[in-house]
Amino acid sequence: MYKETTRSITITVVPTYLDDQSSPEDSHYVWKYRVRIENNGADTVQLRNRYWRITDSMGRVQEVRGPGVVGEQPILKPGKYYEYTSGTPLPTPSGIMVGTYQMETEHGEKFDVRVPAFSLDSPYQPVKLH
Repeated sequence: MYKETTRSITITVVPTYLDDQSSPEDSHYVWKYRVRIENNGADTVQLRNRYWRITDSMGRVQEVRGPGVVGEQPILKPGKYYEYTSGTPLPTPSGIMVGTYQMETEHGEKFDVRVPAFSLDSPYQPVKLH
């Protein structure tokens, strides 16, 4: 589990490798990740946009930007939370994701909330001992 708080908004991410959707012989590895967004602040906020930076184990980077998450722009009142599950494929058996969510207060103030960097690990990643 990975967790980070920015301006009283706590993001928790739990990634899971999906063996049944992956095909290592074809260099296709798939993960799902569950995200919980908690509003521990005093203001109601709405998630407007997302940004992801996905890096595979060869150092190749893919950036993803767009409105909301899983087709929604959830509104979070103080003390409330929103959860969703999404996924990502990679051509390598491991990688890392990090990102931000752009939030907006009822008064129109926009700010970025950090999504903690989280590791995408599969059982096919060779372990190297130095």
